[in-house]
Amino acid sequence: MKVLVLGGTGAMGTHLVSILAEAGMKVDVTSRQELADRTNIHYIKGNVHNISFVKSLLAQNYYNVIIDFMIYTTVEFNDRYWLYLNNTDQYFYLSTSRVYADAALITEESPRLLDVTTDKKYLATDEYALCKARQEDLLRNSCKSNFTIIRPYKTYSEIRLQLGALDKETFIQRILQGHSAVIPMDVMSHTTTLTYARDVAICIAKLIGNKKAMGDTFNIVTSKNIKWMDVLDIYLNVLENKMGYRPNVVEIDRCPQLDVNIAQYQILYDLHYNRQFDNTKIKEAVGGYEFIHPKEGLAKCITSFLDNPKFNYLDCRAEGIHDHYSHEFMSLSQFATNSQRLHYFMYRFCPVSVGKIALFCKQMKHK
Repeated sequence: MKVLVLGGTGAMGTHLVSILAEAGMKVDVTSRQELADRTNIHYIKGNVHNISFVKSLLAQNYYNVIIDFMIYTTVEFNDRYWLYLNNTDQYFYLSTSRVYADAALITEESPRLLDVTTDKKYLATDEYALCKARQEDLLRNSCKSNFTIIRPYKTYSEIRLQLGALDKETFIQRILQGHSAVIPMDVMSHTTTLTYARDVAICIAKLIGNKKAMGDTFNIVTSKNIKWMDVLDIYLNVLENKMGYRPNVVEIDRCPQLDVNIAQYQILYDLHYNRQFDNTKIKEAVGGYEFIHPKEGLAKCITSFLDNPKFNYLDCRAEGIHDHYSHEFMSLSQFATNSQRLHYFMYRFCPVSVGKIALFCKQMKHK
């Protein structure tokens, strides 16, 4: 069996590619970087957002399965979903459980934000939760049934660790540099669901060629929820063991992302909700599966990450905002350019004002 994985180098994709290769499948993986091939794994450098690149791939090969981890605008996806459906036996579309509106216990049939929200300003955007729901609808209205929609929620792995709206670059990196972690209590007071990326990958692999998966949708998530403050404690306990002292934490009342145009919606329509899922459907489809408990999985993953910590970027805006609230200063030598240093200073001393000015300028430029 030959499989094409589009954008398969992230937390879930890395595990999935290895699982498929170990099962004897021939796996082609697209990446924006040059990567060395491994047994049964061939990396193809290219930009999947360039539809000519995708057409070239599909013209040269027939893939029994296409697994799509890419994030498209709805316009982009409208131009290509038929291409995928017509050139494979089974197309896996990676959506998200962020599509759901607030609910006490979420199943695949729970209302989606796209269908129930009355926020006209939000509906006018193509924000992540909305664009994923719209793209799901394109597949469902295609009159084809050779697709499977996957809705993971928040995942973690040895290379990905999350804390509310923060990722490892914006809290673990700060801590390792001797700075305080800054946490917004309007988010941290809620309950979430965090699923180990390898568990998601294993379940996706079990849906390949599975008749129950054709034309259907699955939440691939653990049923065990966890408080964000408990997630923080897990991270701090491991970091304390590694560093020899407990990192300092500064609590603020309100998430700074609420002052950012598109980013505010992730807070308002996801992180301000308590999220718990019923995963009965995926368990029945794959013949039963036990997800690792987040307390155990998170501790293992941050321990593994700290053995060889690697960060993808340093966000001058986030560092400025966090230092503003913690009354600390980042060394300017940490930033690569004078532009980054300037942005850091601006957000360090007046984060809300600078954020509003930046948003105003962006809106005027758009007009």
